[in-house]
Formats: sequence, structure tokens, C-alpha cells
Amino acid sequence: MSDRGLGITVTEHLLREQRETPYATGTFTQLLNELIVAAKIINREVNKAGLVDIYGYTGTENIYGEQVQKLDEFANSTIIRRVMHTGHICAVASEEDADLVEVPDERLRGPYIVLIDPLDGSSNIDVNASIGTIFSIRRRIKESGPVTLDEVLRKGSEQVAAGYFIYGSSTMLVYTTGKGVNGFTLNPALGEFLLSHRDITIPKKGRIYSVNEGNWVYWDEPVKRYVEYLKTPDPENGRPYSSRYIGTLVSDFHRNLLKGGIFMYPADKKDPKKPRGKLRLLFEAAPLAFLIEQAGGAASDGQRRILDIEPETLHDRVPLFIGSPDDVAEVERFLAGEAH
Repeated sequence: MSDRGLGITVTEHLLREQRETPYATGTFTQLLNELIVAAKIINREVNKAGLVDIYGYTGTENIYGEQVQKLDEFANSTIIRRVMHTGHICAVASEEDADLVEVPDERLRGPYIVLIDPLDGSSNIDVNASIGTIFSIRRRIKESGPVTLDEVLRKGSEQVAAGYFIYGSSTMLVYTTGKGVNGFTLNPALGEFLLSHRDITIPKKGRIYSVNEGNWVYWDEPVKRYVEYLKTPDPENGRPYSSRYIGTLVSDFHRNLLKGGIFMYPADKKDPKKPRGKLRLLFEAAPLAFLIEQAGGAASDGQRRILDIEPETLHDRVPLFIGSPDDVAEVERFLAGEAH
């Protein structure tokens, strides 16, 4: 899994993939490079957030009625600005914006649509916990003309690339173009992401579960039974599991990707406006589902494969059970009433 000290930069790795992947043209490689530049800029601001006036709220709300952090707004505008000028995309969809943002007609357009969660875990900014950026790249259906919503409201299996940046004790990029998963760590001295985790494969079964147990009273009974099952000692079958929950999806996902286990954000009754849970299908669940499957894992809403779900709106929410394949299969059995 780990392959440190190779000295291979992410750009060199992208160029190798470009030769091996039909759609990974120079245009595609340049687009990913712009996302990397945006992440470096965001990382710089994250690292000095306690020293400049970028902590706290802007005083505005996003489309979900949530308070917008200053760093949320900075990350969103930085990514959109970087990818808009490339000539490689036709539109951007962001978790922070109500609608698609099209590249203006007067600018050069390209064949890709970028979807972003610009700053995942932004509620953790003020306490210096890890946060991240999630991205998904899709090829548009039409060859020209205005971008329509149906070009975005498609199954996650149609993504051509997905990944995330994690801003933590080290800054990493983990991504896939449908040919496995690789991780790159930012070397601050060089300003380059270097290959550090080649061909990441998640263990078939883990020993860690990640879920916000503060929502216990709002869960359905099968979810409660499954979590109790994970806590019940059974050394022969690897239980009890350890509970690890950071509260930043990227961070919890990243740990479980490397060590094995399951992350859960089930539907709950806490907020009538969010009967299907908190996470967004297009901006969070689908990109990470593409990644986890490429690493040998699984992602489900409890009944269906995440990558098979067709969104109805840009901001659809979905329950998410993601991680080691045996663990995801097991939670599906509990939710179907086939295990107790």
C-alpha cells in the first residue's frame, strides 16, 4: 500500500496515466493540475488560519441554511476561479452554490464538468482538526451549447475521475481515474505532491467503525442493532470494533481507507428537512464511492450501490455506508432484517 520515497510527482504520474487511459488527454491532465494548484492555495490559507482574519463566519447562509465559514467561501471561489479559466470545462457544480455555474460564452469551453465540496468538515476549522476538499469530474453528454442539469444528474458510475485533498498533519491528494487509487503527499520544501501510497487497497474487513453516536436516538432500530453488534465482544470474529469519529467525512474516510472499517451516516429523524441524512450524493457520497470501489471496497445507501443511484436534484442527500466490502455487506444484511 505504502510506497514512500519514490520521488514521482503527481504531474509525472498523471502523464503516465494519460498514455494508458483513453480519455486522459492533455486537457484532462491540465484540469487535474489546476485542481492541485487550487488545493495548494487553500492549504496555505488553512495553515495560517489562526494568524489572519479567516476564522469564523461570513454572516451568510448557504442553500442548506447553514452558516458559511470564511474559509468555506475562500475555498469555493478559489477552486471555481482556477478551473474556469482553463478552457477544459463547461461548468462547475459546488455544494455551496444553488445552481450550476457555467463557463461564460466568451470564454473557451471544454468537455468536462467539475463537481466540488470545496471544504468538507468546515465546522472543524476553528478547532484545528483535519478538513478536506472533495472533487468529481464528469464528461458532458453534449458536444456544445448550454449545459443542462440532466448532464449532471447521472449515476456516479459515469464519473471519469474523483478524489480528495486532506489538510491535516500532512497534506495529501488521493484520487482515481478508474484505474486504481493512488495517494500523494505534499512536500512543503518542494511544493510538490509526491507519490506516497501506490495502489491503495482497503482491507476486506476492518476493526473500526465511524459514526456520530450523538444521533443514536434518531436512528432506525436496524442501525442501532448493527452498532450494538459492533460493540459486542467476540474475539474470534474481530469484535468489538474500535470507535473512531472525527466529524470530517474526508478524514474519517481516509483513515478507514488505509486501515479498514466502515463509515456510516444513516438516515435519521433528527431534522425533518433531512429525512435521508446529511450527506450529498453528487458532492460527497458518489466521489468517495468511486474511490472506495477502485480500492476494493464498497459503498451503499443501505440497500443500493451508491454508484447506481440516479440523483433527482443537484443537492440530493443520501444515507451512506462506506468502507471494507465485508463490513458494508454486513450492515446491508442488518438493514434488510437478515441479521440480528
